[in-house]
Amino acid sequence: MNTLPQTVFAQRAAFYTTSAVHKDKTVLNRVVELAQPQLTDVVLDVATGTGHTAFAFAPHVKSVIATDITPEMLNEGEKLKIENGIANVEFQLADAHELPFEDATFDIVTCRRAAHHFVDIAQALREMKRVLKPGGRLVIDDRSVPEDDFVDTTLNRLDVLHDRSHVRECRPSEWERMMQEAGCKIEVIEMYPKHRPLSALTEKADRADAQEIAAVIAALNEDQRAAMNVVEKDGEVYLNHWFVMVVGVKSEE
Repeated sequence: MNTLPQTVFAQRAAFYTTSAVHKDKTVLNRVVELAQPQLTDVVLDVATGTGHTAFAFAPHVKSVIATDITPEMLNEGEKLKIENGIANVEFQLADAHELPFEDATFDIVTCRRAAHHFVDIAQALREMKRVLKPGGRLVIDDRSVPEDDFVDTTLNRLDVLHDRSHVRECRPSEWERMMQEAGCKIEVIEMYPKHRPLSALTEKADRADAQEIAAVIAALNEDQRAAMNVVEKDGEVYLNHWFVMVVGVKSEE
């Protein structure tokens, strides 16, 4: 188990409880829509954080098991569960790379805004596919980068500076390959940008890392700024963050 994400997210657990990004209803509703849930389904939400994705599924399915490697995240999720009177979500400590469930247990497996922290995304995908029932749906929503070498390198560098537990945000083409290699037929790949302030990267970073983030942006030439949609609005710098939703279906066995 990689302990760096545990350390980072233990410190940020309370923030994730109220984070507008992680509570984004438009994105959550699209994840649920892509999963095509039925009231008889049992769902696994991998790397759930404080449970926002699990809670979004709760009204639409029989039950949800929500896993994470960080106890502090799960504790915050339990508080939200009680506050909102949700009875069919169960939190469990688990590593995405070694899920403690039998083969073919779940109708749907989801993983949202977490895979870029996994030390071995391919292994985690194999595990998610393993615990899916034949015909089950694997739905991923994660940070991404466009098919552009400069933007790919720069955004991943910025995200490491923002959060030292960051490993890699992948291109849509990488997701397509990895899902297919894991044994899932690709049904949907949707990329979408969010134009966010530079402070979204700097505010939780160490001072030296925040200064380096600002320096990277300041050094961009005109073409590079255009590629990343860097603009100034009301005295603050904004740039694109890209995300991707991927749906894979496990083959009938």
